[in-house]
Amino acid sequence: KTMKSYIITKKNGELDWNKVPALSIDSCLWLADAGITAQARLCYDAEAIYVHFDAKEAQIRAEETGDVGMPCLDSCLEFFFCPMPHNKTYFNIEMNPNCCMYLGIGTDRYDLIRLLCPEENPFGAESVRTEDGWQLTYRIPVSFIQRFFPEFRAESGAMMRGNFYKCGDYTAQEHYYSWNPVETENPDFHLSAYFGKLYFE
Repeated sequence: KTMKSYIITKKNGELDWNKVPALSIDSCLWLADAGITAQARLCYDAEAIYVHFDAKEAQIRAEETGDVGMPCLDSCLEFFFCPMPHNKTYFNIEMNPNCCMYLGIGTDRYDLIRLLCPEENPFGAESVRTEDGWQLTYRIPVSFIQRFFPEFRAESGAMMRGNFYKCGDYTAQEHYYSWNPVETENPDFHLSAYFGKLYFE
């Protein structure tokens, strides 16, 4: 199967998300299309990977909060990535409009470990409501990734593997969307075989 790829823009100076190319989270999975759309944009510098999502969603659910909340029950935007492309271990970052975060590491859903960070909002997440949905922005420090993958560098020519998701288990219309399609009978985002390629510009 041919997986989609995306080029992560190099950040120079002030960040203008309107100038960063978007990828579409438009593969509708497992259920009927709920009429929800989402996009993601990435850029980077030596210090961090910057992530921006934009979701068009009429009926937003945002109930989950705190360190052990489950954002996937709400309107949720997710980024899963393998920092080292030949290593199946990935991070999953799931967030709702309250910036309630599920941060995990593992090789699939059965050996997933939830990571709890000592500081509140460690990735500096910000969420805003828009006329027709919501946006989410955060930064993943390179130093955080290097705690688990010391050899990782955010630099030109490097490549990661990843996927982006939009879901909502308890929303008015349960839905599952992905950037790269996931070809399974039952809902499961935790499959790195379906991750696309993310190239650092």
